[in-house]
Amino acid sequence: MFKSLMAGVDKTLVRNLVILHTLVIAVSNYLVTIRFDLFPGAELPLFGSFPLAAAAFTFPIVVVATDLTVRLVGKEAGRAVVAMAIIPAIVASVLVLLALGDPHAYRVGFASGTAYAIGTMLDVYVFQAIRERSSNWWAAPALSTIAANIIDTYSFFYVAFAGSLDAEGNLSWIGANWHVVAQNNTLTKIVVGLIVFLPAYGILLNRLQIIGKKKK
Repeated sequence: MFKSLMAGVDKTLVRNLVILHTLVIAVSNYLVTIRFDLFPGAELPLFGSFPLAAAAFTFPIVVVATDLTVRLVGKEAGRAVVAMAIIPAIVASVLVLLALGDPHAYRVGFASGTAYAIGTMLDVYVFQAIRERSSNWWAAPALSTIAANIIDTYSFFYVAFAGSLDAEGNLSWIGANWHVVAQNNTLTKIVVGLIVFLPAYGILLNRLQIIGKKKK
């Protein structure tokens, strides 16, 4: 199945893209267990002290990497790259969390696979749809970043933490407040993605296009 989708696509490029997706997901799934308050002691309406998971600053790379993958190898091959990265990313994530003694290791692994599959497939669809309708290089990655981060983040936090218990069998803080953390992470990921990674995507895309022209 993958061979037919990858026909004519550089194998080294595909391998590097799969490794990139796998590493970013595995690292992000570890960082999602590290939570902190952006505004300690504050009680902002709707946002509280703005609790965040550290992964909010790394996971936008996945969305940008997905957009770049589609741009480089096409929609169908891009979906194949996403599919090939899911299993090793989940396995790596669960093993790392188990080694650290995290009680949510298996839920995080399952949530990661579910959210990654839904979010990235939506990202591929939105990116390609916008790309076919707009000549602006930034339109497709910007809109797909927003759509994918909303769906991915809420899916992940719901599956991973909603109703989860602490070591004493009581409802944990994250189990009761997953929606607040998901909301804050979604906003942060979108802002970071648009301000930091979107320009980086443009620079890298321009660089790759220059290299491609030189090879011709």
